[in-house]
Amino acid sequence: MHPALVTLNDSKSVAAEAYRTLRTNIQFAKLDLPCRSIVITSAAPEEGKTISVANFGVVSAQAGSRVCLVDSDLRRPSLHRLFGVRNDCGLTTALLESRPVVDVAQPSMITNLWVLPSGPLPRDPVDLVGSQRMRDFLREAGETFDLLLCDSPPILAVADAAALAAQCDGVILVIRAGKIAHDSLSRAVSQIEAVKGRILGVLLNRVDTRGDSYYRDYRSCARYYEAGD
Repeated sequence: MHPALVTLNDSKSVAAEAYRTLRTNIQFAKLDLPCRSIVITSAAPEEGKTISVANFGVVSAQAGSRVCLVDSDLRRPSLHRLFGVRNDCGLTTALLESRPVVDVAQPSMITNLWVLPSGPLPRDPVDLVGSQRMRDFLREAGETFDLLLCDSPPILAVADAAALAAQCDGVILVIRAGKIAHDSLSRAVSQIEAVKGRILGVLLNRVDTRGDSYYRDYRSCARYYEAGD
């Protein structure tokens, strides 16, 4: 079991409980606008977005939802390594060959959780994830799964994340505490809003609780943030 999957390795930890709280908050937020597809991105690299995708997917599957983790980071895919699945075919295969999600998604070792790796990397990732084919694929995959969680490149690095934000029902922005300047965070939010992306919330990662007495009792939360992207 990959050590970054804290929701499996240490299911009673504060970290795992934080993911369950995130699941509950998303589940009951704005019930009139259900979220079947969510892109999880970050402002910059190495903020923990991929780990967040994986652990959020685990707790959602544990709650009984049929979940598919979609590696739509078509530049530096890594979900297949976290779950130990092959990456010779995946999202790009489905899009370029018009194959349904059931043909390319791979079951994980967790009940109700499937992994759709990136597949072979394309020449123009942003064109592919921003295409009508991607929109159609997400809609059709939403008929098979209760929840699609899409990993993406950092939003300030390339245009892929903004393109995905326009395709999905909601966006979770992962921010590493103390790493990203306020103006960079503002630019990331502005890019999502510019494509009419629906920001569900910001996940603050790698919080250092030692300097604030208010958080001192929650210092163990920091273990949740030790693995990178």
